[in-house]
Amino acid sequence: MDGYSDLRFFQQLIQAGSLAATAQEQGLSPPAVSRRLSLLEQRLGVRLLQRTTRRMRLTPEGETYLLEGTRLLQALDALEREVSGARSTPRGLLRLACTLGFGSKRLAPALSAFAREYPEIEVRLHLTERPVHLVEQGFDAMVCFGDPPDSRLTARRLLHNRRVLCAAPAYLQRHGRPRSPADLGTHRCIVLREADERYGTWHLQRDGQTHSVKVAGPMSTNDGETALLWALDGHGILQRSLWDVAPLLAGGQLQQVLPDWQLPGADIYLLHATQTELSARIRALSEFLQAWFGRGENHCGA
Repeated sequence: MDGYSDLRFFQQLIQAGSLAATAQEQGLSPPAVSRRLSLLEQRLGVRLLQRTTRRMRLTPEGETYLLEGTRLLQALDALEREVSGARSTPRGLLRLACTLGFGSKRLAPALSAFAREYPEIEVRLHLTERPVHLVEQGFDAMVCFGDPPDSRLTARRLLHNRRVLCAAPAYLQRHGRPRSPADLGTHRCIVLREADERYGTWHLQRDGQTHSVKVAGPMSTNDGETALLWALDGHGILQRSLWDVAPLLAGGQLQQVLPDWQLPGADIYLLHATQTELSARIRALSEFLQAWFGRGENHCGA
């Protein structure tokens, strides 16, 4: 086994997610896949994966081998295309992760159009509310909110967006309108558990000052659509991305609360490994999504 085939094998193993799935994709037996992995680790003199009966996890050495190896493979592919004179035609499997709400509402229609324009790319979209580790879980790219979590990744902003506090007019008529962040502590708030937020704590900024407020209410959920439904029914104040509630604010079904205060940033980014721009399918996806979300009608308020 040479280094090139080892890198390809390891990349395919991580993308498949398990020895059994890799064996099925390659038409091999699970013991054969396990033996090849063992031989690779013996050759390198390090353990690349921590394996249990339920899952496998990249070791630090395995993460480096996967990340740097992927860059080498992509550079080699690009070199071969250049030398052969072939055009870089986007094709192959593209594994993409995104949050459930934005993925189903806004990203899915964009990918539908993308698939029509690039029929040789197989799009595999994974929607989840759990934190995603792009390299360890074998994704080619992910769409996320807020500041990129890893400086080793390339971040391309797709959409300007911010979070707002809002409530139904009926709630504000019954309970009054908060005048300061501290007032939120006495209000019924709909708490949404999200991966990047400390549960039940809202952070508001103005004039360089940050106020963190512990909020609570009789209803909480980990599903954004459910939280929005409860807010529309007048159950409390909700923190939500503007892309999701802008039409409801414009239509009067919801009203903004504490509009002079800023909430943590929520711009939407496409993340991928720093040199995966060498991949024609990643480059095509990035350019397509930037153009799609860059249209005026797709912008969220700043």
